[in-house]
Amino acid sequence: MAPMIVRRVLPDEMSAVSALRETAYRADGLLKANPDYVQALRDLGTDGHGEVLVAADGDQLLGTIMFEPWHDHSEIARGADEAEVRAFAVAPQARGRGVGKLLVEALVERAREEGVSQVLLLTLPDMVSAQYVYRARGFERFAERDWEPIPGVRLMAYRLTLKD
Repeated sequence: MAPMIVRRVLPDEMSAVSALRETAYRADGLLKANPDYVQALRDLGTDGHGEVLVAADGDQLLGTIMFEPWHDHSEIARGADEAEVRAFAVAPQARGRGVGKLLVEALVERAREEGVSQVLLLTLPDMVSAQYVYRARGFERFAERDWEPIPGVRLMAYRLTLKD
C-alpha cells in the first residue's frame, strides 16, 4: 500500500476535489445555513487564485485544502504578508487517519515558502473537528476578523503567526 502523500492537485482531479468538498461539507451539515455557497465551494481554486493541495493514498483522494495568498478579493487577508486557508475538507470515510493534520501542515509549509507572516482562515462555529486541527497546529482565535457574509451566518477567524 502506498503511503498517504500531500501534493498539488492534478488538472484532471479538480472535479473530484469539488465533489469531495461538497460531500464532506454536506456530511457535516455545513451547507444548511447557506445552500448557495455550494457552487463557490466547488469552484475555489479554478479561477487562478490559490493553490489546491490534496491528500492522496495511491489514486484515492482523501482530503483537500487550498492555500490562497492575498489578492484584491481576499475574504480575510489584508496584505501581501498574509495568506488564507480555504476549502479544507476530509472525505468522511478518511477521517481519523491524520489526513487533516497532514493537509494543514503542508499548507503551513507552503506559507513559509511564500514568506507570508500570517495564515488566516474563517470557519463556521459548527466546524469543531477542523477547529481542533487548527488549534493543534497553533492557530489562535482572531475575533477582530470574524465575518458575517450573509445575515445569521457568522464565520469565526483564526490566525497562525509564522516565525522565522
